[in-house]
Amino acid sequence: MPPHPRASCTGLNSVLGSNTHSAQGVCPAFSGQVPLHRVNHQHPRCYGRLSRSRATSSPSYLEIVKMAWRSSGTSNAELVENMWRNGLLKNAEVKEAFLKVDRAHYAPSFPYDDSPQPIGHAATISAPHMHASAVEHLLPYVRPTDESGPRPAPRVLDIGSGSGYLTHVLAELVGPRGLVVGVEHIVELRDLGEKNVGKSERGRELLRGGRVRFRVGDGRKGWVEPGEEGSKWDAIHVGAAAAEVHPPLLEQLNSPGRMFIPVDDEGGWSQHVWCIDKDAEGKVTQKKLFGVRYVPLTDAPRH
Repeated sequence: MPPHPRASCTGLNSVLGSNTHSAQGVCPAFSGQVPLHRVNHQHPRCYGRLSRSRATSSPSYLEIVKMAWRSSGTSNAELVENMWRNGLLKNAEVKEAFLKVDRAHYAPSFPYDDSPQPIGHAATISAPHMHASAVEHLLPYVRPTDESGPRPAPRVLDIGSGSGYLTHVLAELVGPRGLVVGVEHIVELRDLGEKNVGKSERGRELLRGGRVRFRVGDGRKGWVEPGEEGSKWDAIHVGAAAAEVHPPLLEQLNSPGRMFIPVDDEGGWSQHVWCIDKDAEGKVTQKKLFGVRYVPLTDAPRH
């Protein structure tokens, strides 16, 4: 577990600040996750959680709820345009990637609402603004550089890939030589992500070309592609709450590289997203972003 030095993580100044808790917890209408009463709190106890940091200024609870309400649309284009207008999407390149991926292929109901949707197996597809925040934070490490740069072929790991929506969006950003691997601990969810990506001709092209792959594994251990044991991940997105920043994830993060991960706070009753940076020399810095409520990153259920 790394210490908590002064953060060097840059990127989106998220509108979802650390004061987004209601009296009952984080509101699922804008957090992109499940209501508190649907979360299984019996996840493994941590032995090295991130330390607390001071809250940063952010819009009020009601302002964020209003932005989420106003961002819903009747089509994918309208949803994305509304997020853009309301400041929940800030980067034009990311906006174009979201426009290319129809959320109706991934959300089983109300796909153009800026809200989470259940997808089965106690999992959800996050609210679109949560995915937008994740992508904009990771963008500097997802976007390909020229041949002389550090990432001509970016490698991105999407842990807890679920519906496959964010996996597809990331694949639109890594360039023709890039790779995005979605990892799920439940076979049926792995299959669901691959099936959803395959609903569009563009998605089928990405699957055929190998830019998008889906795997089954324990996300707490990261993932190593067979035959690519020496390659690390330029960006890691974690879509479930970790009890800690698991050492294998830090080990597999490239230098330089960035991780976007929700982590249980001390006591386990609240969670925050953290931006974890590793520089070219391997030094790790971290920044606390905003409060959320995610399902836990755990073992697959035993039948």
